[in-house]
Amino acid sequence: MDTEGPQSLCEMCLTQVCLLLDVLCTRRPDHTLCLSTGTVFPQEMADQLLYLMSKKGILDDSTLGIFRDCKQFRLRRAIIRSCKVSAEAFRLALCPHRLQELDASWVTGGLTGADIVSGLASNPECRTSLQRLSLNGLCLDWSTLKEGEGGGVGFSSLRGLRTLCLANTDLDDEVLEDICTLPHLEVLDISCCAVSTLTPLLQCKNTLKSLIAHRLRQLDMSPSRLLSVLTQLHSVRHLDFSDDHLSEDSDGSNADETVRQLLEGSPQVLPSLVSLDVSGRRRITETAVRAFIEARSGVVFLGLIATGVSSCDALEKCKNLKVTGEANESQVCEALRRYRDRECFIREALVHLYNLTTDNDKPRPDMLKLVLSGMQSHPSSLQVQLVATACVFNLTTQNLCEAMPVPLLSSTVTQLLLAMEMFPRHTQVQMNCLLALCSDYMLQDVPFDKYFAATLVINWLSSHEDPTLQRMAVAVISVLIAKLSPEETAQLSKDVSIMKQLLAIVQQKAMVGVVDSTLKFALSALWNLTDEMPTAARNFIECQGLELYEEVLESYCTEPSVQQKVLGLLNNLAELEEMQSDLMDEELLEHVLSLLQDAQLEVEVRYFAGGILAHLASRPKVWTLDEDLRTTVLAQLHSSIMTWSHLEREMVSYRSFQPFCPLLQTGQPPGVQLWAVWAIHLVCSQNTPHYCSMLEEEGGTELLKALAAHSDTHHDVKGLSEKIMSMVERHQTQNS
Repeated sequence: MDTEGPQSLCEMCLTQVCLLLDVLCTRRPDHTLCLSTGTVFPQEMADQLLYLMSKKGILDDSTLGIFRDCKQFRLRRAIIRSCKVSAEAFRLALCPHRLQELDASWVTGGLTGADIVSGLASNPECRTSLQRLSLNGLCLDWSTLKEGEGGGVGFSSLRGLRTLCLANTDLDDEVLEDICTLPHLEVLDISCCAVSTLTPLLQCKNTLKSLIAHRLRQLDMSPSRLLSVLTQLHSVRHLDFSDDHLSEDSDGSNADETVRQLLEGSPQVLPSLVSLDVSGRRRITETAVRAFIEARSGVVFLGLIATGVSSCDALEKCKNLKVTGEANESQVCEALRRYRDRECFIREALVHLYNLTTDNDKPRPDMLKLVLSGMQSHPSSLQVQLVATACVFNLTTQNLCEAMPVPLLSSTVTQLLLAMEMFPRHTQVQMNCLLALCSDYMLQDVPFDKYFAATLVINWLSSHEDPTLQRMAVAVISVLIAKLSPEETAQLSKDVSIMKQLLAIVQQKAMVGVVDSTLKFALSALWNLTDEMPTAARNFIECQGLELYEEVLESYCTEPSVQQKVLGLLNNLAELEEMQSDLMDEELLEHVLSLLQDAQLEVEVRYFAGGILAHLASRPKVWTLDEDLRTTVLAQLHSSIMTWSHLEREMVSYRSFQPFCPLLQTGQPPGVQLWAVWAIHLVCSQNTPHYCSMLEEEGGTELLKALAAHSDTHHDVKGLSEKIMSMVERHQTQNS
């Protein structure tokens, strides 16, 4: 999906096909999928479905089986990059198609270059139709073609090939000889291969327009011989002869000397050249670059990153020349665009981008997109992820992210989480990611897998005690838990270690009487974790959480923000019938009652104190303490609530009104009923559409009607019940 805009309707439909493959397909005896219907996909849509399956990571031997039917799917452009596909699955599903393009780069599953070439060559149509073939990162295993049935098969069998990419393969001189006999070959990428000579290229000198020969470390040609070959490639318009500047396995002096001679030499060498990449060649000079530019006015691209000469003054005069380098923002961004698959240059460019964005104060979605591209291409590179995550923070800090496209931010968070997962023990990577995630906008308004994020951060927290990182991690956890679905929260709450970690942080802070954001975030996380969650509530009790919270309530008596969060969690326990007996502690309830009665306290504190007492007093059979205390509680509930002022700011949110249903029964004491209707009236008046709809859906309006109509209902309770029903009726009228 385009990270700067919504999905197209076609992509949305094909995404659904991907999700429903098991429903739409039957299975053959070999367990591969076969589309059940006779639907014929338009050719471009068939290509797009295959690409989408590859992109979403669901393409394998089984799912690839749907493309065996060449009548339903007429593939022309097959992209199976980085998928797990076997030779047999490839032969049965893709080789029968009249392919024009195939990208099988970095495929796993045992598929070799020899398997691919022999399979494609077995289809007479493919021999002439295939124009683009990418096998980067594969083992060619060319010896099997000589030994097996395909003795006369080679790349030269695919006579229609115009573009061939074989970077990072075991390509050797013999295979290169075969390749160079292709009659229409225009683009050849042999980067990071084991060829020792480029002389075979002379066989295709009339057709070859682009030669990509990055990091040929086994090249064994003198500068004069190498230049002699290049001189004869008179059709070449783009030459990439760059090198990995960080590698120490060869000094590359012959190639460097060739580059120097090429830069300083006559434009009659490679006369058609308009694009040259010599990045990583440390021995070239500004003098050579200046001579090259002055002699070739038609050049439109020059790759100079990691050469030390990208700040050459001659470059500034060429307005139409694109350059990769470190001298300015334009050069750095161009490097990130062009070198997506080259870790050495991506790393270099990201370092310079970080320096450029340290004081950034403007939204730069274009830069962020480039950073993400580098992260996606090199997920296991510590150096790339370390600098990239720092760049992400620079580009999304403060309010910058609010001006970014939401799909782009969604992809950004996903990449941050993947970096955290890949490098769980690297403190700086974790810090960079947490810094970037510590944004209310990012956590609240950007869609991403919040359960995955919560488990990652919680697991990280268990083995780190750095105060700064702990604060950030707890802050992120606090927000994420509140955003989880009830099912996800229930799953998370099964892990007792999470409860232990959060309670340990509360205890650590309480022991020294600290009131800081880490304590508040930990209390909020515990509050949200126990909301309508019996398992989490039981874990809280078993981890001695109740004893700790009683101490916190006593020691933080002048901190209403802490009291509110502590009482909020105890309120969660009181809602659960199976937890109520654990709260039957006379000293605890008398303290909670004193908070309810204290007119000097904020309503937020008194509200949750009242909730605890209302839930416990609503069930006489559970009440095991002195009956006089219950009578006092009920009386004080009523009198205290009637003094509360209406709150404008949102104080609490509820997943459902189910815990209120027992309190709204006509047989309940007035104090219990009054607390419940006051609470419902509060949230309905603050967020009418959400809570009025919830009240209707859960049957709460029927309970309120019964309460208002009952002769024994206290007039204070009736009055609030009628106000709530009026709000619901107005909401219904507005939405009818």
